Amino acid sequence: MSSPSGEIALPALPASAAGPSLRQLLIGSEGTLGVISELSLRVRPAPRERIYEGVFFESFSAGARALRELIQHRAAPDVARLSDEAETRMSLALAGSGGIKGTLGRVYLCARGYSPGCIAIFGYEGEQAGARRERGLQIARESGGLPVGRSPGEAWLKGRFAAPYLRDELLTLGVMVETLETATQWSNVERLHAVVGKAIADALHDGDTPGLVMCHLSHLYETGASLYFTFIARQREGEEIAQWHRVKEAASRAIAEGDGTITHHHAVGVDHAPWMTAEVGEGGVRALRALKDELDPVGIMNPGKLVGAEER
Repeated sequence: MSSPSGEIALPALPASAAGPSLRQLLIGSEGTLGVISELSLRVRPAPRERIYEGVFFESFSAGARALRELIQHRAAPDVARLSDEAETRMSLALAGSGGIKGTLGRVYLCARGYSPGCIAIFGYEGEQAGARRERGLQIARESGGLPVGRSPGEAWLKGRFAAPYLRDELLTLGVMVETLETATQWSNVERLHAVVGKAIADALHDGDTPGLVMCHLSHLYETGASLYFTFIARQREGEEIAQWHRVKEAASRAIAEGDGTITHHHAVGVDHAPWMTAEVGEGGVRALRALKDELDPVGIMNPGKLVGAEER
């Protein structure tokens, strides 16, 4: 990496105990410490087999408990995404539910007690995908899941990159669409889902623009998972930035006070910098600023990002 104060070169070793990981520190610095100018890549074969399908659960809570069982029994899919009730309704509406197939599907889910329910996408790729799928579905069934075939999974895989284009079109039509994400321990997933969703909904309602708040759970870890929220509402013409900021502030406060991370993968940048003290403490922020002072003494690398604005 090239920084204003000099070069930092790290060898491509499989592991090292030589102090704290500078590699992770530099990779996560969001360009505030320097520029990555050279790197080594690890290459692996593309998967020969892909199996994507849908599994219904009676509720978001039931689905979250099932995914916890899967990851902690080392049987989780390579891709796992559980939509809550609101996002499930939206997904089914966008997919269309007309015709005989759609009608029969609704009747089947109602008869089995899974309506409205929550849909999860399970994706298995690579070696032994079929065998891993069978084990995963067995645990899902034991946890109350209802496999509904490959159509939902294949439809999600086909359209997974379309959402940003839909969002951009909605913004031009006066619709506010935004996303935010966090992560927390399994024992806190349901509570954080509720409090953040309520904070977003209340902020929209208080601004006289009640909207739709949705969430899905993904990125499974043995100790927890990510929660990814989407909200849709009418834009207040001429006040769009203030409207967004009010909702973002409410959601961020709910996340910080609800024991979630301020960002799971969107990063800190400027929007989340004010919440870094709540995330890593005053000592952690001072340590990051000290490192920035050492590598970027005049503050020219992405100023204002990660640890906020600084006087120079």
